[in-house]
Amino acid sequence: MSTTTHNEQSTTMLQSAEHGAQEYLVFTLGQEEYGIDIQIVQELRSYEAVTSIANAPDYIKGVINLRGNIIPIIDLRLRLGLPVRFYDQFTVVVVVNIGGRQIGIVVDGVSDVIAPQANQIQTAPQLVSINDSCRFAGVATLDDRMILLTDISRLVATNDIYLLEEAAA
Repeated sequence: MSTTTHNEQSTTMLQSAEHGAQEYLVFTLGQEEYGIDIQIVQELRSYEAVTSIANAPDYIKGVINLRGNIIPIIDLRLRLGLPVRFYDQFTVVVVVNIGGRQIGIVVDGVSDVIAPQANQIQTAPQLVSINDSCRFAGVATLDDRMILLTDISRLVATNDIYLLEEAAA
């Protein structure tokens, strides 16, 4: 797990944006837009049935076999405490690679890729607690859009994932 502080990460993100190096995949949860660093995205998939794991937290939907690799599937809507939504033809699983681990993240939909400039990114406000604000690396403002830039590794990094991987192995 990274020991980088929230402020160090925000500074790094702003420096990357100044050099035009940071691109984000934009996805939706409800009416809100979120961004994830495109460099960790491996692929986008339609939602498919998962193999449930007994006693897993509700946001961990289960696991899938992706070309011989067993990967956990997390419903990001539930992980963030948002209301349950039924999956439909627009539901997408974003497969990311975090520290050498593949994880599938269920989102309502994917819209585009953005490359905000440094002056379009602000530090994330402290929302509920320091832990919650650390899950968001910043806010990009593009015309009339506000996109919460997520620190996906902090959103999905829990002991539950590691326990789930061990149980599935």
